Amino acid sequence: MIRGTDLHADPGARSRLPLLLVAGVAVLVASLTVAISVGAVPVGFTTVWGVLAERVAPGSITPQWSEGQAAIIWEIRFPRALLAMMVGAGLALVGASLQAVTRNPLADPHLLGISSGGAFGAILALLHTGLFLGLLTVPVLAFLGALLATGIVLAVSRLTEATSADRLVLAGVAVSFIVMAAANVLIFLGDPRASHTVVFWMLGGLGLAQWDQLIYPLVILAGSGAWLLSRAGALNAMTVGDETAATLGIPVARFRLAVFGVGALITGVMVAFSGIIGFVGLMVPHIVRLLAGGDYARVLPLSALGGAVFLLWADIAARTVMAPEDMPIGIVTGLIGGIFFVWLLGRRR
Repeated sequence: MIRGTDLHADPGARSRLPLLLVAGVAVLVASLTVAISVGAVPVGFTTVWGVLAERVAPGSITPQWSEGQAAIIWEIRFPRALLAMMVGAGLALVGASLQAVTRNPLADPHLLGISSGGAFGAILALLHTGLFLGLLTVPVLAFLGALLATGIVLAVSRLTEATSADRLVLAGVAVSFIVMAAANVLIFLGDPRASHTVVFWMLGGLGLAQWDQLIYPLVILAGSGAWLLSRAGALNAMTVGDETAATLGIPVARFRLAVFGVGALITGVMVAFSGIIGFVGLMVPHIVRLLAGGDYARVLPLSALGGAVFLLWADIAARTVMAPEDMPIGIVTGLIGGIFFVWLLGRRR
């Protein structure tokens, strides 16, 4: 068993972990409160938590708000904020893991072609098959498309024996271009009147969040996140190099493919419910490593917290910049991520 602290010994960073976790949770709760409070119909912070307390424990508090405010908070904004937290946490976890197994600091979930596969499935549902499963049609087909794209990447990597870090990334990029070309064909052949719906989904959005659907990303995030955290020591070893990891008893090629598969599962589910949201997996792990060091026992939980906070505030910006209209959240993350990408390239230089 490889301990996460063996290869990244940093007593100062380890001692800061509890403080960073507490601070991260506090910031997350404050961000959640603001995200539910702001919007076309603003509500006070006390009203936000009053409604939540009354819904969780009916009769525990005397309502001081209207039914309309309660419906806005509980039925619309709270599930949307929870979805933003889960999507941000999931994408950040995948980005951090991919940066370890590929040893590429610019890696993020999109390198696997998963987002392209999700886009293909969603476009197929929106323009061609119809909602034959009701409101679940788009998420289900987007998830299946993401899994298919990941399966193709893994099949190509096995067929070409491209199990090294750089060749796996190249296989993902190649498959991404092919799948997106197929998605564009679907758009070209589809009904032009529905193109605005496709464009909004491809740019990312959280407006379709519903209570009865949140269980799916929650279960996948909890299970897959726990697996990644249990492999923190192996991820540390992978950052040093394949040879070092192999000498420590890690089956390098098999472990890398396993991380790719788990990353595909997380990203596929998140893309299915939120559309394509980029750069979260690129930015957040870098910021976390600046604060807490490189040990993945710290990087993974703090990346999940950071991703949740970041996407909450990105969604706040998306809902307020052009209020009462919702800007696609992918525009916000793309703008911030592009600036961060340029800064990161300059810092590496």
